[in-house]
Amino acid sequence: MNAKRLTIAGRVHGVGYRAWMVRKATELGVSGWVRNRPDGSVEALIAGDTASVEEMSRLCRRGPRMAEVSSIGEDLADAPETPGFFQLD
Repeated sequence: MNAKRLTIAGRVHGVGYRAWMVRKATELGVSGWVRNRPDGSVEALIAGDTASVEEMSRLCRRGPRMAEVSSIGEDLADAPETPGFFQLD
């Protein structure tokens, strides 16, 4: 299983980014979570087969319609212990 931690910067709060990410991750069969960070970015852990993780990472560069992604940081990570993809508050 491939896993990455993403830090997504830009206009990503208040545009439905987390809900969009839950939908896309569920469609792709990706596990993990997504949450807002106090600095205005979004942080996510994505895990699954290599193709699905890479596709999710690619989709995050665009985001939902109202988002404006300026950058994404990616780091290797440990896979989550529980299956499914969740929005954390």
